[in-house]
Amino acid sequence: YTGRGPFEAAGAGIELHPGDVAFRGNYATVDDTLIVKDRRAGRIQETGPLEAAIRQIKLRGVDFVFKNTVGHRAALVLQGKGLSNEVTDSDPQEIGKKVLRIRPLLRTLERPQLRRAILTGGIRRFAGRRRRSMKTARLLNDFSRRAHEILKNLHLNIEREKKGLLPANYLLLRGGGVVPHLQPLQERFDIRGACIAAAALVKGVCMMAGMKVIDVPGATGSVNTDLNAKVKAALKALKTHELVLLHVKGFDEASHDGNAAAKVKLIERTDKELKPLIDAADFVVLAIDHTTPVTVREHTGDPVPIVIAGPSVRADNVRAYGERAAVQGGLSRIRGKDLLPILADLMGKGKKFGA
Repeated sequence: YTGRGPFEAAGAGIELHPGDVAFRGNYATVDDTLIVKDRRAGRIQETGPLEAAIRQIKLRGVDFVFKNTVGHRAALVLQGKGLSNEVTDSDPQEIGKKVLRIRPLLRTLERPQLRRAILTGGIRRFAGRRRRSMKTARLLNDFSRRAHEILKNLHLNIEREKKGLLPANYLLLRGGGVVPHLQPLQERFDIRGACIAAAALVKGVCMMAGMKVIDVPGATGSVNTDLNAKVKAALKALKTHELVLLHVKGFDEASHDGNAAAKVKLIERTDKELKPLIDAADFVVLAIDHTTPVTVREHTGDPVPIVIAGPSVRADNVRAYGERAAVQGGLSRIRGKDLLPILADLMGKGKKFGA
């Protein structure tokens, strides 16, 4: 795993090159002592002026590309020589905590690592990695400081404060990574895939897996997303693609906000809107990519329910979709990486080994 940042950047439409280092960014609200008051700046939507202001920053010795994605989210890509993704995040991941200073991950070697490096002649390689890590941490701390100075004095934020809204006066960075190499879906499984999503992370993963990303007007990545438009786009995509991923982000947003009513309403709307797609597809998979309980308001590591339905699927006795019901299901417990081979087999595209 090479980090989340490159997927966010690719999903934002940023072209990545070997040597680039990419990060996920959150517009946030901090006080004068850099204590985080809101990690999403009140879920700000009007972010164009913020992006334009940050793009005016100049960094010594490197270039950067900065682009907003959806809502309070953005992507940052550093471009130049001697960069590293081996740095810590500035996001404390919790309200009431101070913004973290970005630090190099490779400051020292523990004794077992040092002994191993001496025996394998790796001291010079480690020194180079450490130097790149320290340089990148310095650049990011400088960038963060300058961005904060610009954002806190921006007219948009001053006006937001006058209206009683939270200012987006800091950019929290996390998920640093380098460009990964993913085998295209069609090359690995002989499946033509398409993706319909608003979230840059999901779009980026699909793009790097060789899937066609279809932008749909009205797909907001929020609870107000236009599900009808997304379903129509998926139905059209099914005519030319064998696998279509339709991603709905709003459930996660409602959970992070602790808004159970909004989550229930979106579930009910999804039940209704998906019917034409379920009727048209040969196989339907309903899955969740991670858990965000409303009561916790954060991601958890719980197993997620999944259902696969189709003419050649061996049916079980489960009649409801949810965590408790899925425990009794015929799939038992599978890993995420098992899903595509299962689907490929159902579609008659499974590969035989040693036969």
